[in-house]
Amino acid sequence: MKAAVWYGKKDLRVEERELKPLKDHEVKVRVGWAGICGSDLHEYEEGPVFMPSEAKDELTGEQTPLTMGHEFAGVVEEVGSEVKNIKAGDRVAINPTLTHGNKPEIVDIYDGFSFIGLHGDGGFTTYANVPEANAYLLPESMTLQDGALVEPMAVAVQAVKEADMQFGDTVAVFGAGPIGLVTILAAKAAGATRIIALDLSEKRLEKAKELGATDIINSGDTDPVVAIRKLEKDGVDVAFEVAGVEPTFKQAIDATKARGTMVIVSIFAKSIDWNPMQLTGSGVKVTSTIAYSPTTFQQTVDLMGTGQLNPRGIITDKIQLDDIVDKGFEALSNDKSQAKILVELSGEK
Repeated sequence: MKAAVWYGKKDLRVEERELKPLKDHEVKVRVGWAGICGSDLHEYEEGPVFMPSEAKDELTGEQTPLTMGHEFAGVVEEVGSEVKNIKAGDRVAINPTLTHGNKPEIVDIYDGFSFIGLHGDGGFTTYANVPEANAYLLPESMTLQDGALVEPMAVAVQAVKEADMQFGDTVAVFGAGPIGLVTILAAKAAGATRIIALDLSEKRLEKAKELGATDIINSGDTDPVVAIRKLEKDGVDVAFEVAGVEPTFKQAIDATKARGTMVIVSIFAKSIDWNPMQLTGSGVKVTSTIAYSPTTFQQTVDLMGTGQLNPRGIITDKIQLDDIVDKGFEALSNDKSQAKILVELSGEK
């Protein structure tokens, strides 16, 4: 079967791969659609970031080269002998996070986490074997394309939960890429009265406005902190840092009101120079999230199923697997009007 396999920085190859034997607790999924994530792009442009290139991953036992893709959904074709709650023909979205499972999620949400599609073979392929616990049933109201959007939407839902947002809060989202856009959707659903989106790309800002941002600021044209405080004198209740660079990290703190919360949602490919004294005069709280709990993933499926969350608007292109490098990764690298690109595998609805 064809698969998009990561070998190294700027070295992603579409080639023939054999599917590993199905384990007793796994289900074989015929992949319908898969999304290209910002973390995938980090691996392509700057990796390895997460990819286990030096040694086998502790949880998956796998090592590069690996099939990428952790945002995907499909139809179950076969189940292992110990699978109890899923059957062939079920439509599922995949929660790609793997943990040791030794601690309740309320104690340690990331109990030694790895990702299907980053630390082990993923969904940019025809078939993928995943643990039963990582396959979530989709309601009839959701398509498989919707299913491929559950993972990024769940990141945003978890970020809003980490922020302890309240109805009526004001919000700033630094970065209007795919995760920034779904964060806007999640903040709106959580009752934010003002959502300020910031980016360097006018096209991304237009998309942010379309999806629910009440105000947009081009950070290249004006001082973003000054601009935010013209709208909210004391600063916003919550700032989400979704760009992953030093300037936005510091700006997000400065734009947050005293004792407000700044949530890091992005991946930083390299370290930054930062003095924690920036927090001392204001008491701004800094927290972070990279993924989501199993509860949050299920809640996201439920919210999308009822239409309370609808991330379809972030989709900017749909491509074939053979074109994943040029029309997928390179397009995302070079065209800032692109947000979420879906890769068609079986193409089923």
